[in-house]
Amino acid sequence: MKLYLITQDKVTSYDTYDSAVVCASSVENAQQIPVGSAGPGGSWCEPQYVKVEEIGIAGDDVKAGIIFAGSPLTCSTW
Repeated sequence: MKLYLITQDKVTSYDTYDSAVVCASSVENAQQIPVGSAGPGGSWCEPQYVKVEEIGIAGDDVKAGIIFAGSPLTCSTW
């Protein structure tokens, strides 16, 4: 299993995710891991828009899935 940084810039509305670190067996599997809900009104994009970068090798005890997910800091003008 490997660790991947997955990112997306397709869904950018309030309360959405732009990236996550995931554990998966391949780039293709990493691309398929949903971070929140995908599609219209969701917090993540469809798999074909997910960019994947390998960042390391997971330990033997790490299970496939999301390790950490984040979103950009949103600022508002009042």
